[in-house]
Amino acid sequence: MSFSSRARYWLPLLPLFGLLGATYWLNLQVQPQAAKPDSSKRHDPDAIIENFSAIKLNEQGVPSFIMVAKKMLHYPDDDSTTLEAPRITMLSAEHPAIHASAKRGMVSSKGDEIFLHDDVEVLREASAKQHQLSLQTEYLHVIPDQNLTDTDRAITIVEDHTTVHAIGMEMNSETRTLKLLSQVRSEHVPAKK
Repeated sequence: MSFSSRARYWLPLLPLFGLLGATYWLNLQVQPQAAKPDSSKRHDPDAIIENFSAIKLNEQGVPSFIMVAKKMLHYPDDDSTTLEAPRITMLSAEHPAIHASAKRGMVSSKGDEIFLHDDVEVLREASAKQHQLSLQTEYLHVIPDQNLTDTDRAITIVEDHTTVHAIGMEMNSETRTLKLLSQVRSEHVPAKK
């Protein structure tokens, strides 16, 4: 068979092959894309800092707020920051230091709020006018720029010979006021002479 006879044989089939090719291409265009994993939905840290510490200075350049943690992790998907074993110290020239610690913590995306969770302990150092005060709770919300601390959970406060139990508390570390919100019970044990 010569080339021209073969061409005459296949020539009527060329439009059919063209139609098949066009149909195949159109079919590919309308098929949904295979789902690709969206890494923006993953909650993976983009920054991990061990033995983290941050110090905020007042207008005179003196430390007024110190935060340290065993580990800090930042997550870009929700701009959250978590802390492992955080410790906070609030300093004032006029008042004794206040220390807070917890098993874990979280910092708001703007960095203006801190949330402490699990075995939260607060200690106000003693001064010439006040005894040492300790506070235990499971959750504490700290707003450093406003010197405010609060919780809606059960708390236990121990100062000298007095133990106080309550639900909820608001504390201003600048004015040194402490407001107990509900179910307040107090026990005072006199010192033995």
